[in-house]
Amino acid sequence: MSKIKIFTDGAARGNPGPAACGAIFYDERGEILDGFSKKLGNATNNQAEYWAIICALEIVEKKYLGSEIEIYMDSQLACEQLRGNYKIKNEGLGKLLIKVKNLETKIGKIIYNYIPREKNKNADRLVNGVLDGKINGTIETI
Repeated sequence: MSKIKIFTDGAARGNPGPAACGAIFYDERGEILDGFSKKLGNATNNQAEYWAIICALEIVEKKYLGSEIEIYMDSQLACEQLRGNYKIKNEGLGKLLIKVKNLETKIGKIIYNYIPREKNKNADRLVNGVLDGKINGTIETI
């Protein structure tokens, strides 16, 4: 079984405001396997973080089933909610959590890891590239 590390990020300018999400997939050797960036329209930072995870898991479902998946994110709130350690009080985030959990049932166990923002620079660069208009936001794979 191969191991894939996915670094996700989401951001909104204005919170809520124009939002984007993205992720980079790495293999066991640290080589880039895949990635994406997407415009989301109007959303909050937390919603954008969840959409990054949902979009990443949709790619896993299509292309990497059977792999051991670890997701790294710089949103402590999303990470702890996904681990079941924090309750979700926001109805919109609750609906996004259900999407994640439905994908988990198809994929299997996923390990969620919180990392400091400085260790998530590549995913952050993708998201900010979309928000700054430097990336068109329709990249499905890189």
